[in-house]
Amino acid sequence: MASTPLSHHERMFPERSRREHPVPRTFNRSPLTPNIMIRELNGITPKIGKNTFIAETAAIIGDVVIGDDCSIWYGAVLRGDVGAIRIGNRSNVQENAVFHGTHGVSVCEIGDDVTIGHNAIIHGARIGNGVLVGMGAILLDNAIIPDNTIIGAGALVPSNAVLEPGIWVGSPAKKIKDSNDQITETAKKNAESYLMYKEWHTK
Repeated sequence: MASTPLSHHERMFPERSRREHPVPRTFNRSPLTPNIMIRELNGITPKIGKNTFIAETAAIIGDVVIGDDCSIWYGAVLRGDVGAIRIGNRSNVQENAVFHGTHGVSVCEIGDDVTIGHNAIIHGARIGNGVLVGMGAILLDNAIIPDNTIIGAGALVPSNAVLEPGIWVGSPAKKIKDSNDQITETAKKNAESYLMYKEWHTK
């Protein structure tokens, strides 16, 4: 009977047996991805809504509440240790996005039908409904993003900024267009697309 191939770690450190490797601690599991582990911290366990997809490599830690029909994608980190994280219904947090806050200063809140693009950082910002945050955007402590707004890729929204509805781009972000039906529809369609995509990953 053929033996199981050695891992890279075992080839590099042959003196260490597999049984010496620490066994991962078991935490609560996501409804749609039972193999993902969701970590309690300081006595607070994350709460995950119905039909929400959490990718296997996402990290959901501490004081985090996620609504129904959401999706948290590969490599995303929601670290609710120093401040709460609240996500509404039908919102998606894409690959490698990071949610965090500043202790005693800020919390992360996003509404319904929100898209957080790849590699975005939400650091203690408050985001309304129907918002699209572009790839690599950074939203800092206590920034307020209103409903039906698009934050362009790579934009920087400074701490305590209070935006108006529309399209914002640049660093620091500046409004280049007022909100209109097209902006609202763009954000809505993006969020709706991710309702479909998450189903592909749970079959």
